[in-house]
Amino acid sequence: MQNFNKLIQEHFGQLTDQELEMLYSYFTEEKLQKNDIFTESDKVCNKLSIVQSGILRVYTLSDGKEITQWISTENYLITEVMGFFFDQPNRWTIQALTDTQLLTITKENYRKLCKEFPKWIEIEKRFIVKCFTMMEERVFSHLSMSAEERYYAYFQYNKALFNQVPLQYIASVLGMTAETFSRIRKRQIENS
Repeated sequence: MQNFNKLIQEHFGQLTDQELEMLYSYFTEEKLQKNDIFTESDKVCNKLSIVQSGILRVYTLSDGKEITQWISTENYLITEVMGFFFDQPNRWTIQALTDTQLLTITKENYRKLCKEFPKWIEIEKRFIVKCFTMMEERVFSHLSMSAEERYYAYFQYNKALFNQVPLQYIASVLGMTAETFSRIRKRQIENS
């Protein structure tokens, strides 16, 4: 619960110990084994989770090719937005790349929480703004940076991932082919 409290306070503002305890009571612990599916495309996601440990990949198939949209690690929230918030079929599949521990709230409990704890609406708004800001930053980097600049920026904030997940997933997140990624990585290693 200590990590939960820290994460909520850090990302969503100050809450009392009593409010944090009440929030925590809506979540349950969930474990995924490596390769387990959190939610699948064309289904409707019914949960939102905080990643306590492990790595998940958000991806889809397009023209027979996998496209990785996001790699989620410890202390990130994970859900499929269209399914969870809009009850529409998921666009993305979310899969555990490692054994993963989550704190999960079901859609039903989420709706109860919104009714029973009005302050949650402000927390939810902050969550959505953070998601929107992250997406804006990704779009900006794809529009304004070269592939090499995107690689270096991502590497600076996610060094450990480069030894934990297949590199083609990171290349996909960065919007580049595996070959381009490999050439940039080789140059980086040679210049180190």
